[in-house]
Amino acid sequence: MIVTRFEIEKFDGVTNFNLWQVRMMAIIVQTGLKKVVTGKKPENLNQIEWEELDEKALSVIQLCLANMVLQEVLMEKTSLLKQRLFTFRMNESKLLRDHISQFITLLNDLKNVEVQIDDEDQTMLLLCSLPPSYKSFNETLIYGRDKLLFEDVKGHLLSRDKLDNEFGSDSKADR
Repeated sequence: MIVTRFEIEKFDGVTNFNLWQVRMMAIIVQTGLKKVVTGKKPENLNQIEWEELDEKALSVIQLCLANMVLQEVLMEKTSLLKQRLFTFRMNESKLLRDHISQFITLLNDLKNVEVQIDDEDQTMLLLCSLPPSYKSFNETLIYGRDKLLFEDVKGHLLSRDKLDNEFGSDSKADR
């Protein structure tokens, strides 16, 4: 296998951005990552493969940024991730297990940029992200407890979801 190496001056905020962008896009094309940058997910890729390509594209770009610019980008990413977590809400039509999976992905993304959210806050954010139909279930879960653990609440929610799916929509009205 032939490995081609590309040299590009790191973008430092002083370098001409337009020229750097053209060179960066050329590298992205040569490495087969253009579809990721343009956001056009091929039908034949599953979500995990798509996320892996996205990580590769991100790392190619990060490697071509000067430290000062990279630090600014990381701070921006942290703010956006926090905003996504704090405003994350479940639609009634969405599957609970998918919602929890996406929630955990957000937590992991924040952990990857060294932002820690304690267990109790994670739990409250998850409960607050649920639709109004979970209100009585949430109140029952919270009532009389001094501390809520994320794994316990996640387990209760998934058990409830499993029951809802086994017994149909009648039990959903009792949330």
